[in-house]
Amino acid sequence: MASKMGGRSPALENVPTAHDVGDAEPPYDEHEAFIPHNTRIAHSYDPARLLLIGPAWVGDMVMAQVLLQVLRRRWPRLQVDVLAPPASVPLAERMLEVRRAIPLSIDHGQLGLKLRRQVAKDLLEQDYDWSICLPNSFKSALIPYWAQIQIRTGFRGEGRRLLLNDRHRLDKKKLPRTVDRFVALGLPPRLPQPTQLPAPRLQVNQAALAAALQRLGIGVPQRPLVALAPGAEYGPAKRWPVRHWITLARSLIEHGHAVWLFGSPKDAEITQAIAAAVPEALDLGGQTSLLEAVDLLSLAPITVSNDSGLMHVAGAVGSRVIALYGPTPLRMTPPLSAGAQPLRLDISCSPCGKRECPLKHHRCMEDLSPEHVIRQIPQT
Repeated sequence: MASKMGGRSPALENVPTAHDVGDAEPPYDEHEAFIPHNTRIAHSYDPARLLLIGPAWVGDMVMAQVLLQVLRRRWPRLQVDVLAPPASVPLAERMLEVRRAIPLSIDHGQLGLKLRRQVAKDLLEQDYDWSICLPNSFKSALIPYWAQIQIRTGFRGEGRRLLLNDRHRLDKKKLPRTVDRFVALGLPPRLPQPTQLPAPRLQVNQAALAAALQRLGIGVPQRPLVALAPGAEYGPAKRWPVRHWITLARSLIEHGHAVWLFGSPKDAEITQAIAAAVPEALDLGGQTSLLEAVDLLSLAPITVSNDSGLMHVAGAVGSRVIALYGPTPLRMTPPLSAGAQPLRLDISCSPCGKRECPLKHHRCMEDLSPEHVIRQIPQT
């Protein structure tokens, strides 16, 4: 397909598959670092109750589940509660390792000292003996400190020296992926990172799935379902052009697939534009809760998505993800599910990491043609 900039479209970069980024179950000896005599925390005590301070981003919360799997291998009876913003905390309800999901309703960017003190006071009676703070902000470490949790783990920085007493140094070269950084906080400093990590897993609630289908007035599709997630919270540079989604949706339907569009209320304008051009596609943008999206995505053997939270959700419920990457570094937040296929073009200006294209041409996504994606989807 010819580039709008002139000349031929750049070739697809040879990007790793999920097997290259660690979806396989690690053999037991990969976890020698977790045996008690090597573990600083376990050397002093066997933790019973953990408070995990979770991230606000949906994709990051899915990746946090990998840390919980690793911890459960070491401490099978460890009870885990997750405290996180309302946007991401529902996902903790679908993690087998989590006892309780606790929403922290403070607006993004707000310090909320009074509410944080009250939450910490309420948590005192839980008698947590360990907390892990996944966000790197000062405010995220306040509640574990005020709740008087014995061991408070997190990365150094943001003036948290007094708040955290188990501080880890973040080496971004050794820990390029977000999931690696999360898992590192469950390891004592200076111990090696496991060479392989399990893929994230979210549980599907069949009763809730049936209820969602009934509420929406739809049934399980009779044709092979492909889910499309055309939104991206971070910014417009991460979004594949709407006209490409329209071309893809038309091709899928012509070749016998059912197509459902997923997204948050912020993505509804995008999904509506696609559905207006392709009426056979079912528009669920802004029509489902996050947990309903979890259950509904489990019906799709394949999901095509921008680098977004729904990309990680789809993979965690067993959908094979085709992930479209432009400005964001693939090495930091790759899809972690088995069989995932990330697609990115090999052009000099990508990845730039910007919310909007600084060169105003957006070639990293514009030139990633629908044909590139269609070739990854089996014909019915």
